[in-house]
Amino acid sequence: MNGVLATYRRELRAFFFSPLAYVMLFFFLVVTGVIFVYIVGQLNNPASPGGPPLKFFFSATWLMLLLLGPLLTMRLVSEELRSGSIEVLMTAPVTEGQVIGGKFLAAFTFYTFLWFPTVGYAIMIALYEKVDWGPVIAGYLGVLLIGALFLAIGIFSSAMTRSQLLAAMMTAALLFVLFLLGVFEGMASNELLKRALGYVSIFNHIDELASGIVDTRRLVFYLSGTLFFLFLASRALEDKKWR
Repeated sequence: MNGVLATYRRELRAFFFSPLAYVMLFFFLVVTGVIFVYIVGQLNNPASPGGPPLKFFFSATWLMLLLLGPLLTMRLVSEELRSGSIEVLMTAPVTEGQVIGGKFLAAFTFYTFLWFPTVGYAIMIALYEKVDWGPVIAGYLGVLLIGALFLAIGIFSSAMTRSQLLAAMMTAALLFVLFLLGVFEGMASNELLKRALGYVSIFNHIDELASGIVDTRRLVFYLSGTLFFLFLASRALEDKKWR
């Protein structure tokens, strides 16, 4: 546990002391703010069918999830492999799993930090109309669960190569394939295949959670998927250690 905490503090300082992190925060808030304002404007149109603004907000910000995974994780292991600093790190009394765990927790903390200001959107809406907080909490739960899986996939990709660019491209490709599975659900004719694709469909998950539906199968999917890719990342790092 000490190894996890030491790595976590080290990576967290790297996130928050980097100017790039605040540039990312600025653009993230600008993009999510524009999306929120656009949704509210559309819902105020008399011709609009209406609905909870935050439900549409969560459904519209899936692209941000697709971008944050590669951006937050591409340097975590790749840069250390490229510079050789990973060799110094691995001579310390820490295991590969502790290193990967600490890096993941730091990335997840910063990821949560990015989303935290968007709670202000829900508060602003609550000032003018009644807000059903159940779907809002479920929506943020979905953001955190999906983000955790995407970050784990990104760390795995980062542990596979010394190139940050290649790590980002690998992460983007894997996430794109994961999103693409949901598209194939509507094309599947076999009922069993359709149910399997529906189980891993990110689009369905976002829509369900944004509507306040918390299915334990989704929790199992994201938690097990996150642990699986973190395990693969630790094995990849162990493999690099002996080369």
